Amino acid sequence: MTDDLLKSDLLQIVKRAHLEILDVYDTPFDVDRKTDDTPITEADRRAHDAIVDGLSRLDSLIPIVSEESRLPAYEERQNWEKYWLVDPLDGTKEFVKRNGEFTVNIALVVSHEPRFGIVGRPTSDTLYFGDVESQSAVKITAEEERSIVTRAIETNSVKSVQSRRRANPLAEQFLRDLESDVGPIARDFRGSSLKFLALAEGEADLYIQPGGTSEWDTAAAQAVLHAAGGLVMSFHGELLQYNNGDSVLNDPFIAISDSSTEWRNILLRRLSIFDD
Repeated sequence: MTDDLLKSDLLQIVKRAHLEILDVYDTPFDVDRKTDDTPITEADRRAHDAIVDGLSRLDSLIPIVSEESRLPAYEERQNWEKYWLVDPLDGTKEFVKRNGEFTVNIALVVSHEPRFGIVGRPTSDTLYFGDVESQSAVKITAEEERSIVTRAIETNSVKSVQSRRRANPLAEQFLRDLESDVGPIARDFRGSSLKFLALAEGEADLYIQPGGTSEWDTAAAQAVLHAAGGLVMSFHGELLQYNNGDSVLNDPFIAISDSSTEWRNILLRRLSIFDD
């Protein structure tokens, strides 16, 4: 299968998931709780079914890990060269609030790194696709398909994106310390993987996440960001990777639009507060 054909098929799969989600969105749906007390709705389940069916038809030999399915034991997963990593509805809390800030995420992970990523935003009929190997990222709307790229850091115009509900005192301290290097940092609040997309589109500069995310929350948007010129790294400078152990919880990370060595070094120096 060519990359262009794979891209086309993935877009169609995400669009089908969009339809399933929107079919539930404007109804008086129920909100159930999973064993970890996180919410799940009929939209999560229907999007999961649509995506798993579509990916299985593409290649039944590639394993699929979805937030809404049983996680295979690491003894099995450690032998995978590649697999699909899926969050059928990233931002269920935002979906329940009906604020539009939720996404559909599909990534192809190869050798522990996202190779392709596609993120869809159902309420705006918008899709983002990133091919890390070819360094190509695009935003697709009903009107057009256009390339997106990150922006270089500029002193006194730095913007941070962050979650509305995950304030972290050390993260706030990091941003205040960083202002000594770059000037005042504006704050922007967005849900789900939309934070990564703000960086990929050149609308923001960094997103710090000290903890609380799972691998399916980040892989697809990480691929889009990397393809657009950005980077997602640990607080010690390593690339954020996948499928390296029993847990699917991410290490703390920072996503950045400008991946230059100078900027990374400034960030790593300030991130040392998390080692204290």
